[in-house]
Amino acid sequence: MSELVQDKESVVAATTSSFSNTTPTELNHSRTFLDARTEEDLISGLRKEIEAGRLPPNVASGMEELYWNYKNAVLSSGASRAAHAVISNMSVAFDRMLLGVEHPFTFNPYHKAIREPFDYYQFVHTYIRPLIDFKNSYVGNVSLFSELEDKIRQGHNIVLISNHQSEADPAVISLLLEAQCPYIGENIKCVAGDRVITDPLCKPFSMGRNLICVYSKKHMNDDPELVDMKRKANTRSLKEMATLLRSGSQLIWIAPSGGRDRPDPSTGEWFPAPFDSSSVDNMRRLVEHSGAPGHIYPMSLLCYDIMPPPPKVEKEIGEKRLVGFHGTGLSIAPEISFSDVTADCNNPNEAKEAYSQAMYNSVNEQYKTLNSAINHGRGIEASTSTVSLSQPWN
Repeated sequence: MSELVQDKESVVAATTSSFSNTTPTELNHSRTFLDARTEEDLISGLRKEIEAGRLPPNVASGMEELYWNYKNAVLSSGASRAAHAVISNMSVAFDRMLLGVEHPFTFNPYHKAIREPFDYYQFVHTYIRPLIDFKNSYVGNVSLFSELEDKIRQGHNIVLISNHQSEADPAVISLLLEAQCPYIGENIKCVAGDRVITDPLCKPFSMGRNLICVYSKKHMNDDPELVDMKRKANTRSLKEMATLLRSGSQLIWIAPSGGRDRPDPSTGEWFPAPFDSSSVDNMRRLVEHSGAPGHIYPMSLLCYDIMPPPPKVEKEIGEKRLVGFHGTGLSIAPEISFSDVTADCNNPNEAKEAYSQAMYNSVNEQYKTLNSAINHGRGIEASTSTVSLSQPWN
């Protein structure tokens, strides 16, 4: 936990090199947070940056709130060097957030993870790893992930249809597969909503992922004046995805619910949000028309406790960042054939709905197994005939 991906001097050296069109004055990035050695240094640094006019008060307030939440979560793990990890990880996180405010990064419709000169991918892993209780985390059918890697290397396209629980989902996928299938984590391309590429507290973490950037249907009409722009942007992203699939060897993760899962307001129980059948069908048709062999697998995630979303969908950017230390889960099931599911359907719309429901049912069943293992304390014994749980990092 105490290991940093890069020492602070290497972070300074890489500070603005990954940004295009920088000027000599832009290279004078503040060292306030990288020089921090204590909690007091970090918190007073926020005040210093506000006074210098480099950090808006509302962003600084969000950063401070994140610090306290992250600290409480990591310390609750009981790890021997948890306090050191908090200061180390938050100092680099604050530095990246400040840099993003000073020199805003713009995401292309298809964004490739920035790995140098500053490795944002490993930065995310270092930050998220202390939040995962690996003793109470499980992967379902891990051997299937190894099979995916073989198919991708052979030129096949793979699409993972999944639920979506937190901003940490991509990192959870990578970290739970890091020991046995690191290729999956490094090569997965996530279909991401605009909020994770616009929120200043979230952008540095998004920069470390391969992203296909879209505007979520849930937020399409938040501002009527931007609807046309959002639709055109989504069309560009769709074309980028089609181009990628035509080249083969692609691994794409999409959550067709259009957003994160939310708990049942009456019971408080979490469950995968219903899928949008049009989103599932669009991916299916893109895969079928790519010209390369393609496969679609249902995948399930359980990790809401480490970064739970707001109880309700919010219009405004800048949600509160709650953080926790908890077990997480990831599972995958065999691919579902469209022709097998829809053989008895009478029309295309019925077939579309049937296929989407089959995907959702599989994700939901896997989720129940993960929930039994993690939240109900059954562990490996929660395995079923279709979901074999393991801890591949042990």
